[in-house]
Amino acid sequence: MQLFSGSDFGRGRRRKTTILLLMSVVFFVLAAWPVCGQRRFSRTYPASGQSVRLELINRSGTVTVEGWDRPEISITASLEAPAALVQPQSLSGKIVVNLIKDNSGRGDVGNVNFVVRVPYYTEVDIETLIGNLNVSNIRSALVRAHVSAEGDITLTNITSNGVSAENVTGDIFFDGSLKSGGYYRFTSMKGNINIRIPFSSSFTLVATAPSTKSINLGAFSGGVMKPLGDGRRIVGRFGDGSASMQVTNQRGAIQFIQR
Repeated sequence: MQLFSGSDFGRGRRRKTTILLLMSVVFFVLAAWPVCGQRRFSRTYPASGQSVRLELINRSGTVTVEGWDRPEISITASLEAPAALVQPQSLSGKIVVNLIKDNSGRGDVGNVNFVVRVPYYTEVDIETLIGNLNVSNIRSALVRAHVSAEGDITLTNITSNGVSAENVTGDIFFDGSLKSGGYYRFTSMKGNINIRIPFSSSFTLVATAPSTKSINLGAFSGGVMKPLGDGRRIVGRFGDGSASMQVTNQRGAIQFIQR
């Protein structure tokens, strides 16, 4: 008959406790791993040819799109808990990311912050409900940035035939060149709209600030411009008027800056 001492019994209890703790740690890691694994998304797509388009719809978070000299589209996203689903689609020269559709029926989804690098000739069409939108170094037929609620829009070093920037609350900044025959539209309910373009630009203008009457044309006031409605609107032409520009700010200021 074998007898067990008190020390043997103590060691056995310690071994059992250690095993239970290790099992608890392993279970916690395995349970948390899928969530942690979704916190960062990264994918690259080939983008050969001159017909490339990016369409991205976010729910909340910052979207940054940068043009580069590579024939590929790189998408990186950081996801805050609870992590949203990110399921891009590659459709014959077009990359579509739609978080509204991908997360339909999910009531609570955390912010998703995107950094997307695209060929500089890519058409860019991005929007979000809440968050900032930034686009830089793009030379293509279209740049569209739309914030449904609150967020700033910053468009830097843009040369495009068509530019549209619209938000409800937030600033809009455009820095770029206008193309002959191009159309440029900037709209905000509350915020400042700043437009920085070369002095050599030619455009027809309809600028409206009904609440503040704050429209500062700066160096571009020397064109054929006419104030209407006690200064609430300015219409006219600068240069030969080859591009068309419409700027509306319901409760904020409009300012032109020479590039």
